[in-house]
Amino acid sequence: MSVRMGVLALLVGGPGYGYQLRGEFEHRTGGTWPLNIGQVYTTLDRLERDGLVARGDADDDGHVVYTATDAGRDAVARWFSEPVPAKRGRDELSIKFALAVTVPGVDVTRLVQLQRTAAVRNLQDLTRLKRTSDPASDLPWSLVLESMLFQAEAEVRWLDHVESTVARYRPDEHPAPTATPADETVRSAR
Repeated sequence: MSVRMGVLALLVGGPGYGYQLRGEFEHRTGGTWPLNIGQVYTTLDRLERDGLVARGDADDDGHVVYTATDAGRDAVARWFSEPVPAKRGRDELSIKFALAVTVPGVDVTRLVQLQRTAAVRNLQDLTRLKRTSDPASDLPWSLVLESMLFQAEAEVRWLDHVESTVARYRPDEHPAPTATPADETVRSAR
């Protein structure tokens, strides 16, 4: 998601100033995407330049308040009515493994195990967070958290696939996969 559309969507909900918008953005995303206040004000300047927000007068505390224009509300309505494009291209993890299988001396099986351990730890942390969250009281955070959980589960499944594929196509270069304590943790987390 672009910061631009996030800030604009918040302004469609009502007028706001930079620090207020940053706090609301971080609250609604569960703090998973912290914003730099300079980034918020730069975004507001660009939205104003593009006619999507209007700068109002300063409030009693000196905060310049912004509101969405009709063009801004239309842009947000379009954004909410269109699918988000699938991520393509530069995924560091897949690039790392694509290179690892071609660089001499890289123990891909060990690399898979290291990455799986980190992925399982992340999955466990997210699962603990989910147990303590309440969608009824904080639906935005709950949705973000569940998205992160599904992504972590997908990473573990993909690593399983990498390990079996490498073993199938390069069995002489890599030992057969062995079950690790992390494997059992993943199975029990599913």
